[in-house]
Amino acid sequence: MTAGHLSEKNGYYYAVLSYKDALGKRKTKWISTGLPVKGNKKKAEEFLSAQRKSFKPPEQIDCEDGEIMFSDYLEQWLKVVRITVSIVTYSSYSQMVRGAIAPYFKKKHIKLKELTAKDIQFFYIEKLESVSANTVIHYHAIIHKALKYAVKIDLVPVNMADKVERPRLERFVGSFYDADEMKALLEASKGSRLEIPIMLAAFYGLRRSEVLGLKWDAVDLEKGTITIKHTVTSVCVDGKSTLVKQDRTKTRSSMRTLPLVNFVKQRLIALKEEQIASRRLCGKSYNKEHIGYICINEVGDLIKPNYVTDGFKTFLKANGLREIRFHDLRHSCASLLLANGVPMKQIQEWLGHSDFSTTANIYSHLDYTSKIASAGALEKGLGVDCEE
Repeated sequence: MTAGHLSEKNGYYYAVLSYKDALGKRKTKWISTGLPVKGNKKKAEEFLSAQRKSFKPPEQIDCEDGEIMFSDYLEQWLKVVRITVSIVTYSSYSQMVRGAIAPYFKKKHIKLKELTAKDIQFFYIEKLESVSANTVIHYHAIIHKALKYAVKIDLVPVNMADKVERPRLERFVGSFYDADEMKALLEASKGSRLEIPIMLAAFYGLRRSEVLGLKWDAVDLEKGTITIKHTVTSVCVDGKSTLVKQDRTKTRSSMRTLPLVNFVKQRLIALKEEQIASRRLCGKSYNKEHIGYICINEVGDLIKPNYVTDGFKTFLKANGLREIRFHDLRHSCASLLLANGVPMKQIQEWLGHSDFSTTANIYSHLDYTSKIASAGALEKGLGVDCEE
């Protein structure tokens, strides 16, 4: 078993693993538990134990002087990077490498040491014909990271990705429901399997992973609060779909406590009674693995992420509602907050964005109230009156 210990950093527990790499050098790896120090030592120790048991030191890249084909190098690099990133990040890396990057360079028969900036640039140009600029930027990030490691272990002298021009980032503009559409959606969803996910995403602006990760112990009926601290994500690793459940959120700011409004509170109280009745009715056939989660079906199965995404689209079509993505309920929530005069800073905290610029970049074009105030200030300052 790999050696390791717990360490505290910025109020959170980290698992610190100690191991020898392929060259016999002592290395350490810090893994965030996502657990605040206060009251979570036992959980952190369990997390550390699991990491020590499952940890495998990275394999050494098996090649000499960059003679390996670039596509093969990327496959070997995936094995190295797998232990340095979260399973969700690794899933993203592996799908992009195996689905797009490696196949392209394999056809070109380009060796790692022969790779040029022009080769990478042509790859971007070709891919831009079928995918968005933002996707190509993700490809660039992976290629740059892989080549950075190749430079680090002296397989190539320079990182060719540094010489490449990336496409310009496309500004995302999501679809939004207005107040009337949101009311129609909430009304139509009553009694359906998607009712609770829709309600939580629409009112609190929760991400899909936060909705499905919500547990009953995160709801405090006496204090009237709901705490976002656990997530459920679906990832594909080595061709196999896996659910990742973790006591952590996308960023530290995403771990937040929000007020439990009355209509949500009453619906959750009723839901808990419904789940107790279902467990009693199903008896031994009830799935007890997910007891404690809010978003489960009648037999105790956790509602899957893909069901929420695909089922939401089907639900909208069946009810004659305008098609948007499930994630657009988060944007709709922010839009309604802005329309009702909530300051951008408070919206940042409500949504759990890590910094203010993220919120401002996404929603500033919707902040019409502040524009009206600015126009009024200019009108007053210039001493003009536009009214007839």
